[in-house]
Amino acid sequence: MVKKGLDYESLSSAALVVWVRCSKSGSKSVNESVEVLVENVNDNPPNFARNHYTLEVNELSPVNASVGLIEATDVDSEPLYYRLEPAPDKYFRLENVNTPKLVVKSILDYDVVQKISLVLHVQDTFNGSASNKPFFTSVATITIHVKDVDNRPPWFQPCLRTNLGIAKLCVSSGYRGKVNLTEKEEGPLVLEPGPVFAKDGDKNRSEQISYRILRGNEGNIFHIDEDTGNITMAKAADIIGPIILTILASQVTNRDQFAVTQVTIEVMKKSRNPPRFEKERYEGFIYSNSVPESMILRDRGTNRPFRVRARDDDFASGVNPDVKYEVQYSSYVNVTSDGFVILKRLVKTESFALQLRAVDTGTGESGTAALSVQVIPAESIPSPANAGYRPGDMALLGLVMAALLILCFIVIGFLISRLWRGNSSMDKICGCLGPCLKSEQHQTGHRDSLQYTNDGFQNEGDQSRRWNNILPRRSTFPHSRGRVIPLERRSHCSSCGVYSNHVPKGSPSARRGRGDWDEYSTRPVLAKQRRKEGQKTVWFKESADSSDIEVEIIPDSVGRVEEETEEELEMDGVVRDPAAPLREPDAGQDDQNPEPREEQDNGSSSSEKNPENQDD
Repeated sequence: MVKKGLDYESLSSAALVVWVRCSKSGSKSVNESVEVLVENVNDNPPNFARNHYTLEVNELSPVNASVGLIEATDVDSEPLYYRLEPAPDKYFRLENVNTPKLVVKSILDYDVVQKISLVLHVQDTFNGSASNKPFFTSVATITIHVKDVDNRPPWFQPCLRTNLGIAKLCVSSGYRGKVNLTEKEEGPLVLEPGPVFAKDGDKNRSEQISYRILRGNEGNIFHIDEDTGNITMAKAADIIGPIILTILASQVTNRDQFAVTQVTIEVMKKSRNPPRFEKERYEGFIYSNSVPESMILRDRGTNRPFRVRARDDDFASGVNPDVKYEVQYSSYVNVTSDGFVILKRLVKTESFALQLRAVDTGTGESGTAALSVQVIPAESIPSPANAGYRPGDMALLGLVMAALLILCFIVIGFLISRLWRGNSSMDKICGCLGPCLKSEQHQTGHRDSLQYTNDGFQNEGDQSRRWNNILPRRSTFPHSRGRVIPLERRSHCSSCGVYSNHVPKGSPSARRGRGDWDEYSTRPVLAKQRRKEGQKTVWFKESADSSDIEVEIIPDSVGRVEEETEEELEMDGVVRDPAAPLREPDAGQDDQNPEPREEQDNGSSSSEKNPENQDD
């Protein structure tokens, strides 16, 4: 019988030998050995050497790289089974279920994760919860620290971060500064967005950085401090324009880790006056129901827009083209480049204030002015006829005015074309005179005789030029008894609406005696141009008893007052009026008919005088 409990793990051997002596009084005793085999039973849990483990791993460690081996022991010498929580983990895993070797599952990034905590479970029975055998478990916590390695160069600050695959980049836009021409700045230059500064791209490292100017420093005008990166001037700049410096920043211990950037320094003439507003304080007005894009007004009574201007005395005209306007301390309005203040959103207050700023983009100098805007009640808004115009309305008005201007040009062109075609109206008048002059009505009395040159009868084949040169001319002969018949007493041509000087029979003019008029005094000769050789004068006349028209070609000597002498006039029976002025030759008219035309004989002309007309 078992005298006390047996512990397999505490026995020196799994077999126990027991000697049994059997004796009887008076008899010889007998000794026998009994071997007892102790069977091992799973009565002990597995144990880790420590309850908590701390490990380190470098960032960017390759996948399947070993981090550490954490094993548990079990005196029962049973096979152990391991598992990791959380399962599955993003960065680590176990090599297999029976080997607790921790390996990298995915590449780590120190900027993303610096520490990871895991729990390692061990069990002496595989899937013990599903078996009837007793089982024991044990746990240990693991903390893994990710180490930041020197894998990134210096980054100039400020910079814009970006990812390129698993690589991390930070790009700097460079630095800008300004210096005056022929002037040496004392101390470090003021740069935008800040002084030249670079730090190690690795987050948990602080490698020492040194700075150098690689190129762009022709003439050794600038100097950079190797430790701080401050840029100073060694001498004054003598050329206007930008100077671009290329700056190198590298680690002191590892020169392979470096970065470059640019510093642009503008060299300009010195500005002696900053931009200044015309006033220090302004006041504007806006209606309470004004919509966005409405302009701030100058006063209450009119709709004149409010406008600010900043003057720069460095310019002779006071206008600096580099001045830019800004609005500060208000979200209600915006300011245009021309200085107009425009509403940005609906106003819900009785008044609001803001500050206007004029900045010289070339020098960085600025000036400010205060603007107080009063909100006018909607009832005070003037009629639409006096309402202000928005930029869109002005653009529409410009389009309408342009269309009207184009229409006016079209109308003017049309009228001019009609005037050019108006020369053909004489053809229509002459065409109407023919039927009227050949009327069968019996008309008596004197008719105003007309004198024509025969230019119009030449080249009859050309219909477009047939009547161009038959315009009547004022007579140069004296009219001792001639007169103009009133319009109401003239005969009217109903076919063409033209009045003629036909005098009806029985009128006072018709009852005049035949002796009152001589042959040539009854023929008012019209003023005419100087005729060239080959041209003749045509006289239209009618007989006393007939309305037929006779055409007589007058000799050149008749009617040419400027060429005839007094003796010739007396021979022809024509007496000059002493009061009549002599006409000077019109040289300009000699060129109106440059080409002589052939005389056309239509059979109705006569060189003889009509006795009946002499009596009339």
